[in-house]
Amino acid sequence: MSKTEIDVLTAEFFGAFDNRGGKPADLDRLRRLVIPGGVIVKTGSDFTVYTVDGFIEPRRQLLGSGRLVEFAEWETSERTEIAGDIASRFGEYAKSGILDGEPFEGGGTKTIQFVRTPEGWRIAAFSWSDVESGELR
Repeated sequence: MSKTEIDVLTAEFFGAFDNRGGKPADLDRLRRLVIPGGVIVKTGSDFTVYTVDGFIEPRRQLLGSGRLVEFAEWETSERTEIAGDIASRFGEYAKSGILDGEPFEGGGTKTIQFVRTPEGWRIAAFSWSDVESGELR
């Protein structure tokens, strides 16, 4: 049961950024999926550590301004380990969209740390590394 719950939570996480078909990205759901004080880390040359709000706001502007449209990202592979009330997921992902009028595709690797709370599984931290250098992630 726990793996299924983590799969659903992960899909919901990736779906928060989806603005295909003119629908708005649902970034506020990240406040429900990530525990208060959760840590978000972008690796690479522009290494950045975010709070949940610090992560959401620039993406809200990018995904809601019309600069990035028809955007989605999804897991392409994963492995998940669960030990009691903690879990770790390591996966590859792909993404596509239209940024400033130019179609793009990319992907990378994400690691997500989960904890079981009284409300169910939540994300305690996540980090990612893009394959290409991209502005969004």
